[in-house]
Amino acid sequence: MDLQADLANALEANKRLTSQVRQLEKRLSSQLGKDVWAESGLGAPVDIDQLQRRINLLEQELAHKQAELEERSEELDAARAANRELTRAIN
Repeated sequence: MDLQADLANALEANKRLTSQVRQLEKRLSSQLGKDVWAESGLGAPVDIDQLQRRINLLEQELAHKQAELEERSEELDAARAANRELTRAIN
């Protein structure tokens, strides 16, 4: 009976080690792929990709702020026109 338990334990350990080896092979393959891609010059370096995403985000924010500024300028122009009309009405 002890041999059967030892065999079962060894089989479980073998499954765990096999799974761990597969995970390590996937990580190695992924890293090697990234290294080859970077060395090939086909893709933008990571820092350039990050900077481009940041530029896009900032451009979107700028467009939003410009729209807000335009809206507030229109409100200010309307308030000034209303103020002129009130001033004329008073005089």
